[in-house]
Amino acid sequence: IPALATEPQFAQRLREHLEEEQLLDGRYRLQEVLGGRVALPVLEEKLSQLRLPREIPCGLVRIQDPIPSRTARRQTPAQKLWDELRRLLGESWSEELEHDVPRAWQRHGDLVLLSEDSFRAALWEKLGPVLWETVASALGARRLARRGRVLPDGMRSPSVTLLLGQDGWVEHVDNGIRYTFDVTKCMFSPGNITEKLRVASLPCSGEVLVDLYAGIGYFTLPYLVHAAAAFAHACEWNGHAVEALRRNLVLNGVQDRCRIHHGDSRQLELWDVADRVNLGLIPSSEEGWPVACRVLKKGTGGILHIHHNVETLPAPALPQTPVLRAEQGSPEGAGSDGEAQHPTEDGRKETLGARIRPEWQRWAEATAARIRGLLAELHGQPWRTSILHIEAVKSYAPHVHHLVLDLECRPALP
Repeated sequence: IPALATEPQFAQRLREHLEEEQLLDGRYRLQEVLGGRVALPVLEEKLSQLRLPREIPCGLVRIQDPIPSRTARRQTPAQKLWDELRRLLGESWSEELEHDVPRAWQRHGDLVLLSEDSFRAALWEKLGPVLWETVASALGARRLARRGRVLPDGMRSPSVTLLLGQDGWVEHVDNGIRYTFDVTKCMFSPGNITEKLRVASLPCSGEVLVDLYAGIGYFTLPYLVHAAAAFAHACEWNGHAVEALRRNLVLNGVQDRCRIHHGDSRQLELWDVADRVNLGLIPSSEEGWPVACRVLKKGTGGILHIHHNVETLPAPALPQTPVLRAEQGSPEGAGSDGEAQHPTEDGRKETLGARIRPEWQRWAEATAARIRGLLAELHGQPWRTSILHIEAVKSYAPHVHHLVLDLECRPALP
């Protein structure tokens, strides 16, 4: 970086002059250079504006390894990004441009995934390609991508644009499980981490799992790696997700215990195989309920994990029915450096509270009755269904919660 070198006795006067003229580069410390002189870093883009008092003897030098100032070391990535953009734009910086700078993002290794409303046309028009290089440097990334709206193609395909870098393949680690996927082709929801942790702790030793909406293996892998399921049938119709799923099974060494069914799970050619069925589709997995009933073992039945978005009325001040554990709202929100840790789908924060709300209970009971009817119709004999647990995964929108119902289904004794 450029710096002005002077004798130690002139250093303070030179600093005051540079600060007054707004030419001092505050990101770096003063440091000693050859000859015992002191070098003060200056902003390279303002070198042409240097007008120095003649009574201060100094000369322009280049510092090869500048030392960050204490202020710079304390800065969060978000602050560094703002400072860099302000420095580059100078007088062109405005409040309107400030609104385009993101305050949160997702990080996947060396790739940062920005929100869809960040860095719109105005900043790009002013800075061009240097914008993405500046953003990546400030956030400590090598690749950048920007998220768009989920495509209405039935596969929840992301609309993601790669801004910097050659490809979108990343690796993410949750609870010791490695997931690799292409961010431009596959969705990844950090907000589901609580449910992935929960299924990883379920007692599935010796069981056969059918995962009707496997994706890249969000739940298939915890069942195989941590919950000790003996075998899994993973169903997925998105070819990009299937490619990632194959890689993830190999990455985690469980490829021999899983069969991938690429296609529409409603057409799945499986019967009477499952001890446990995962229906991880929102806003509703209802289309998969008949298939789930069909794949359950007809002699012994099993457990269904049914995902659904349930609308909830605003909660009253006093708690209602205290029951099974519901997840607290800690996964949502952003870290102190602006990096989104476990965001909700719509970015809102909401504490779910350790209670089951009446709407949740009504939905669970209606679902249990519907499943009971489907099983009786399928097998020509009565079945019983029992609500084991209702898990609140996260707030999906105002007064809408992503729930999971653990439903035990068994043939009724004669």
